[in-house]
Amino acid sequence: MDNKQARRYPKEIRDKAVRMVDEHQSEYPSRWACIKSIADKLGMTPETLRKWVREAEDAGEPLVNGMTCAERIKQLERENKELKRTNEILKAAASFFGAELDRQHK
Repeated sequence: MDNKQARRYPKEIRDKAVRMVDEHQSEYPSRWACIKSIADKLGMTPETLRKWVREAEDAGEPLVNGMTCAERIKQLERENKELKRTNEILKAAASFFGAELDRQHK
């Protein structure tokens, strides 16, 4: 193992790097591009930073716009359920009004 790989990073650096990925991800075309850029700026390998980001996600730390991944998934599931319900209402309304138009033409 070379010197660069054997080096340990303080928790503050790890936390800052992960937070930077979360805060600046929208400025890059992909998460990997963001990780590579930030890792280069902080003098670490992109793979090291990618692992830290993954560990933070697995630990449930905020990563997606201040939410944990689990919270974000629950939010998206609620939104999906609401959209499905809305879609069913719109289908029923379209069917009702379509039937009314058919009756008026006869």
